[in-house]
Amino acid sequence: MAKDILIKLIQNALSRAQKESGLPLKEIPEPELERPREKNHGDWSTNVAMVLARTCKMPPMEIAHIVTAALDNKEHFIEKVEVVKPGFINFFLANNWLYQVLRDIETEGDKFGRVSIGNGEKVQIEFVSANPVGPMHIGHGRWAAVGDVLANLFEASDYMVTREFYINDYGSQMSMFGQSVAARYRQKLGEDAPFPENGYQGDYIKEIAGEIIENEGDKYLNLPSKKQEEVFKQIAYKQVLEHIDNVLLKMGVKFDEWFSESELHQSGAIRQVIGKLEKKGFVYKKDGATWLKTTAFGDDKDRVLIREGGEPTYFAADIAYHENKYQRGFGKIINIWGADHHGYIKRMQAAVEALGYDPDSLEIIIGQLVNLLRGGEPVRMSKRTGEMVTLEELIDEVGKDATRYLFLTRSTDSSVDFDIEIAKTQSNENPVYYVQYAHARICSILRFVQEKEIGKISAGKADLNLLDSEWELDLIRKLDQFSEIVERAVTQRAPYLLTKYAESLASVFHVFYTQCRVISDDNQMTEARLVLCKSTRQILKNVLGLLGVEAPESM
Repeated sequence: MAKDILIKLIQNALSRAQKESGLPLKEIPEPELERPREKNHGDWSTNVAMVLARTCKMPPMEIAHIVTAALDNKEHFIEKVEVVKPGFINFFLANNWLYQVLRDIETEGDKFGRVSIGNGEKVQIEFVSANPVGPMHIGHGRWAAVGDVLANLFEASDYMVTREFYINDYGSQMSMFGQSVAARYRQKLGEDAPFPENGYQGDYIKEIAGEIIENEGDKYLNLPSKKQEEVFKQIAYKQVLEHIDNVLLKMGVKFDEWFSESELHQSGAIRQVIGKLEKKGFVYKKDGATWLKTTAFGDDKDRVLIREGGEPTYFAADIAYHENKYQRGFGKIINIWGADHHGYIKRMQAAVEALGYDPDSLEIIIGQLVNLLRGGEPVRMSKRTGEMVTLEELIDEVGKDATRYLFLTRSTDSSVDFDIEIAKTQSNENPVYYVQYAHARICSILRFVQEKEIGKISAGKADLNLLDSEWELDLIRKLDQFSEIVERAVTQRAPYLLTKYAESLASVFHVFYTQCRVISDDNQMTEARLVLCKSTRQILKNVLGLLGVEAPESM
């Protein structure tokens, strides 16, 4: 990448200035580079002169001039360097470097933009983890999109990634689920059966009961109530879990592992992990309960592991689950949780540290809420059921691509306004349509070329020096940014940077297309601009691929 080459050039200049100009440096730092907001400030800028001012006891402007004078530009990588107050050094890259970007895109194709920062480290990303007692809501959909795209980013950065769904299939919620289905089952078969006071009220419970009757009739009607509850809990649990899987597949999300909480209880893993913590001296008994000393690791109070009645807490199960993750060899563990879990973060990190693992190896991303709108007005209920709008209904109405893309347009620490009508419109107001249309437009141009047999589109053969207008060079510079965006998105855990980049690239392409006639009587210019179009199509395809969104060839 240009950034890496520039860093080496600056470091070499610092070393040369140290030896030849007496710049008082004890060691050569790695300079920070950033892209200036204004393009008239160059392609890259560094503040290294200001950083070194205190160490060298020299004015930043003086250091900046010494560094620029020592730069070795024999490869003609840099077109121009300027020093601006209070000591920034701005670099303008030579066009020949930008043309190499087009050649690299042609050579690397689908792999262009990948970065090698993971070194094969094993990463587990746990996300969605909806309770298997009902349909998924819109929030689950956002966490599914974020988790899946984050996994794509890690894979594109040379990590070994496992996508995992944690099934909360243990405890009172599951018992109440079984009781609710049992009551609806009996009612549908004509009994005057009372419904549990805190039972699950949704119509989906009636639908599950109806499916059981359709498949197996009244064979469970005369079972004792406790047995009935257990049978229906198992049957309904499988139905809901299968439904969750199907909805996620509709959204393009496929998990590598489905991990059951109930298995932690049945296997004795919870007792084992408490025993491990006890040996380390972090467990004590008080008021008949068993506690973990999470305050020893920065939590605001200690937490209960086993209640007075002998039942392990959800926290205890979660500790056992994370112990299992580490035992499977994951060096980095990322959990994506709902907004209501914010207060749970510190105790979980404390537990990880108590187990003897690096607390920084556990990252928890809190997914904020989704505000569902229709034409700017809040949507509270489903038109079909009169209850909450489910994720499946949303996908069915607006499609997978719009669902995924719009969930990813904001940072995870911000809520998302999802307008159903915008998601369905075929206009520039709809960001996913805007980006996909840019890809489809380029495909249309290239189809026309193929049909008319207008030359060969090859970055190796075309005269790329002809691409010297402001609009052409702006587009190449935007293509060159893709690898940086991928690296920033994965290191900052920020998939939304991909949607911002995709829209920006589509915008720059549309400007180029408006200002520059792609196919003309000038065959050499036509070939060069077709190479630029082809490269843009490739990067649009690559970024949409990371987002899990289709790159259509026609619209």
